[in-house]
Amino acid sequence: MKSFLQRNHRLVFYTAWLFLTLAQSGLTELQDDEAYYWVYSRFLDWGYFDHPPMTAMLVKMGYAVFHNELGVRLLFAILNLCSFLIIEQLIEKKNSILFYGIVLSIAVFQLAGFNAVPDTPLIFFTALFFWCFKKYQQRQSTWHTFLLGFISALLLYSKYHAVLIILFTFISCAKLFTRYQTYMAGLIALLLYAPHLWWQYQHDWVSFRYHLFESNVNPYKVSFSVEYIIGQFLLAGPIAGFILLPAAFIYKPQSAFEKALKFTMIGIFGFFFLSSFRGKVEANWTSPALVSIIILAHQYLNEKTIWQRIFLKTVPISLAVILLFRIAMIEDVFPLKAIKQRYHSWKYWPQYMKQKTNGKYIVFNNSYQRASKYWFYSGQMTYSLNLYKQRKNNFNFWPIEDSLLGKPVYVLDKYDLWRFPDSLKTPLGYIGYRFDSSFISFAKIQVEVTNDKLKCNQGDSILLQYKFQIPEKHTQFIQSHQALNDTTRIGVLDNEGIWIKDIFTKISLHDVVNNPAGILKLYPDLPSGNYQLLFAINSGANYPTHNSRKIKLQVQ
Repeated sequence: MKSFLQRNHRLVFYTAWLFLTLAQSGLTELQDDEAYYWVYSRFLDWGYFDHPPMTAMLVKMGYAVFHNELGVRLLFAILNLCSFLIIEQLIEKKNSILFYGIVLSIAVFQLAGFNAVPDTPLIFFTALFFWCFKKYQQRQSTWHTFLLGFISALLLYSKYHAVLIILFTFISCAKLFTRYQTYMAGLIALLLYAPHLWWQYQHDWVSFRYHLFESNVNPYKVSFSVEYIIGQFLLAGPIAGFILLPAAFIYKPQSAFEKALKFTMIGIFGFFFLSSFRGKVEANWTSPALVSIIILAHQYLNEKTIWQRIFLKTVPISLAVILLFRIAMIEDVFPLKAIKQRYHSWKYWPQYMKQKTNGKYIVFNNSYQRASKYWFYSGQMTYSLNLYKQRKNNFNFWPIEDSLLGKPVYVLDKYDLWRFPDSLKTPLGYIGYRFDSSFISFAKIQVEVTNDKLKCNQGDSILLQYKFQIPEKHTQFIQSHQALNDTTRIGVLDNEGIWIKDIFTKISLHDVVNNPAGILKLYPDLPSGNYQLLFAINSGANYPTHNSRKIKLQVQ
């Protein structure tokens, strides 16, 4: 047996890893964002509000094989395995036991590496990009140039953070900018990425505007930076992270390729550390840096036998902790509310609610996550009606509102239960529900303004020159429902996007169907400062919807 393991340790390790990953994939309830990306896959497109389309494509292909959690995660589990196969090939002086110990100690690979989220393909294509880059450094042949451009495009299709990987990698080896092949690779990547850029252009660059100017913008707190730093040690461990992260930083690169790995790692960590000064940074945003950490920490520990022994002693402790979490994710055996709600609260009650609602369409108030999970576990098409005070998501773009307009639906929510005549007790808490015989929502109507940057003095009025863009189906619905008396309001938010008040207008839906353009005179009545305004249309008893871009207002 011992000799068999010595000869076939790689086969045993990777086979066991794949088996455990597939088992965990099929036995663990979908997480909130995974269900959201499953809905992505039902509306395949070149782009989405939050992310590029790679995640949706992978979910679509896997779900075509298995119509369950395993299908959603199938290709992600395979990419998770392939990432390690590639990373292992990138290590010059291999120490297999050390490599296995490092991989096993990074809990995120075992507990979330199979999840159907953008980070999984991002890590895989990061590893593949470095493999291609290493070959390209050695020889700028036509094949290596094309391959580098091709993989760069796939990396960008995975997550927007990919631009940091490409940028810092090439900056680390500036002489490559003097070779025409580098620009050819860039052109190939740009041509392959063009469909997504065209989608962004058609949708007013919505993803870039959201990630660059709207998301994660908050007044600075020291806790943002402190939590970010601690989170990076936990991401790389959690226990082993306090060895692996310093080891990767201390290690002195022995080649131009290792220099690129370290430069990229430092660049990613530095970029997101600076980002912590404008808002909270999620620990997983630096996940592609794990590729560099594994390789560089391996090289350092392989040279420092004392540190290697200390590290290997932590591996059993890490595995014990990870095993407990694996069990907690699969079986509801730990009496912890947070674990129960995250991993064991959706499999049964959606089917029961489906019976109570007679299989009618479902609308959740302001929750793309609950809407997505309910759809997955009940099989009922579900819509998230997003309040204008909160951020948009892809439910604002999918053709779901159109198909529900005027149809009988049930509206569900876990908040403001007093608004609902009935409720159902679930592991999430009580879910309120009410019947709506004719659903009304106008999120697809958009209002364009001539000037989205305004100034005025305190007490003065402002003029908004507007034009309503109304889809044909909504026009027909409004014209055929003469009793509709919904009007428009202007939401006023502070510079951080926190709602302050509403300014109600007399612009009715019937008015704008006949005369979509006009000039609105408003008295903001605000103290000096910077604000944001946006149009929102009242929708019967439902939430007012997002109906314009944010309009900047400076009151002097």
